[in-house]
Amino acid sequence: MSVQAGIVNFDGAPVERATVHQITQGIVNYGPDGEGTFGEGPLRLFYRPLYTTAEARLESQPHVADNGHVLMFDGRLDNRDELLHSLQDYTLDCQGDVCVVSSAFSRWGTGAFAKLIGDWAVTIWIPDKKEIILARDYIGVKQLFYYCTRRRVLWCTSLAALAFCGDRFTICDEYIAGYFSFWPDAHLTPYREIRSVGPGEFVSIHDGHITESSYWTFNADRKLRYGSDAEYEEHFRFLFRQAVRRRLRTDGPILAELSGGLDSSSVVCMADDILQNEGMQTAAIDTLSFSDRSEPDETDLDYFVQVEQQRGRVGHHIELKGVGDSYSFDPSSFTATPGFTVREELKTAQADVIKRGEYRVVLSGSGGDQVMGRGLDPRIQMAQFVRELRVADLARLLSAWSMCSQRPLCHLLYQSLAILLPTSLRALMKPVGEVAPWLNRGFALRHEVANRLLPAADGAWVWAPIKRYWFQMVCNIGGEMTYRGASAWETRYPFLDQHLLEFMISIPPDQLVRPGQRRSLTRRSLVGIVPSAILSRDSKSSCSRCDVMTLDKHWSKVEGLLKSPVSATLGYLDPSGLRRAAEAMKCGKVPPYSVGLLRAISLELWLQQAADRGLVTIPEPHQMGLNVGGLETVDSA
Repeated sequence: MSVQAGIVNFDGAPVERATVHQITQGIVNYGPDGEGTFGEGPLRLFYRPLYTTAEARLESQPHVADNGHVLMFDGRLDNRDELLHSLQDYTLDCQGDVCVVSSAFSRWGTGAFAKLIGDWAVTIWIPDKKEIILARDYIGVKQLFYYCTRRRVLWCTSLAALAFCGDRFTICDEYIAGYFSFWPDAHLTPYREIRSVGPGEFVSIHDGHITESSYWTFNADRKLRYGSDAEYEEHFRFLFRQAVRRRLRTDGPILAELSGGLDSSSVVCMADDILQNEGMQTAAIDTLSFSDRSEPDETDLDYFVQVEQQRGRVGHHIELKGVGDSYSFDPSSFTATPGFTVREELKTAQADVIKRGEYRVVLSGSGGDQVMGRGLDPRIQMAQFVRELRVADLARLLSAWSMCSQRPLCHLLYQSLAILLPTSLRALMKPVGEVAPWLNRGFALRHEVANRLLPAADGAWVWAPIKRYWFQMVCNIGGEMTYRGASAWETRYPFLDQHLLEFMISIPPDQLVRPGQRRSLTRRSLVGIVPSAILSRDSKSSCSRCDVMTLDKHWSKVEGLLKSPVSATLGYLDPSGLRRAAEAMKCGKVPPYSVGLLRAISLELWLQQAADRGLVTIPEPHQMGLNVGGLETVDSA
């Protein structure tokens, strides 16, 4: 990925050489195509490019416009032609996307951001105002963080570069609460003093004053209705095809992830169809698949080979062997945020394939589950019918789902009615509102963790349940994109295309979920493009065995982590509940909250490493008003 960073000292003092060294060292492993710099004295801008398009190779960044504005742009414009047509009265300094953005900003100011379709993050320095503007795409695919003090502001694509700037930070409790539900809010980081530019937002910084503004907001009134299934299917195919085509814009080979699931298979098959019938700039699309035959329910291999057979081309295969090293407990592997990401053996093998094949662009099916409605609870649709007093439709849907799920009709109706209640009341209802047994109850109550776990809980209560569901989904994706791991390549996500997502949140829920069939629209629309066996697949392989083996193999390290946990000192976790759950999982009893359990263990590892490195301050238990058992106490003083 390309990387951008900058420093401005508000007092006019020259930027310290040590600070420049810290920032440049933090980004040197990203952006392999050189480094561009701008500024002197109190201002320094840094840009390291990763060229993925022919146009990008013609540009130079930081880019200085005729009006003196200085821009850094990391990303891809999907509506270049449309913007160029609107800007035909402007002379572009180059054909790179940064020059298009520069002209757009000169014409429309911050109103230009709403017109930029694609994955991007931009920095704009306005010298006559001594103002920095930071902006990010609508869903936050590109990352941009900033740290502002009274004396200076630092910003960077890489959170780690800011975390290692030499200052000491405070843990953000609100971030931790989000970490234990779905994803933290996208404007937060684990460090209270460092923030992220929110998806669909721009931040203006002038003399230490920060103004946050939105240029894209969730539209709860968005609605699209057709008269037949065929019309929805045609519109979906057009938008999905466009989304994939936009992400094929590159002058090198592409590596596409192919798991054999519906998401990745749809992307690969649609990309093949585009290349065959339309042609594109890219030379080739190769696939990367992995499987672990030691997992009891491993079936991915049976499916991704069908895609390979259809395309007449075998991709890169990674044969994983779960031997207990799927997650690292090595102190040297510290990252800027807590959380185990993908399996270590997969991460290493994927990086090796990308390096050997000289791939710079990776196509991913991530986001497909959320955007295509796999997690859409049918009870949300039933609640919608109750709200709209559509009694006949409600009765029909209740009956159909009762037969499919083998659940009593009255039970489904009760749960559907509960969705219409205020979130605070819903959180009291079990088991939906129940939180993990190792989470500190006081912390969970203060930060409403149970509320965060409810479906269709975010957004205004007066919104229709389906709109609250979509709003929550968009927020979660923004958080996920903000905290995904940095990489030395560019990952592109067709399912997060803005026009595609806006279409999906505007159509009726019965286009997405029907009795006995989730993701109905996707399956119906891609007949003849994706192999039929994959279109009818409704299961996924898991990795529970490798999780158990990793805990068992590294139990001495895990046990050491949990002896005197920092997370208990801070009041996040109940150590006894955490230890019991970890011991049970080590012995093969995988709990339904196993992902959350691994997150808890990773958080403890991260907190200890962050404290050892001097990045964060950990108060003593008596300063917190807590005991290590996680029960709140009151200081006698």
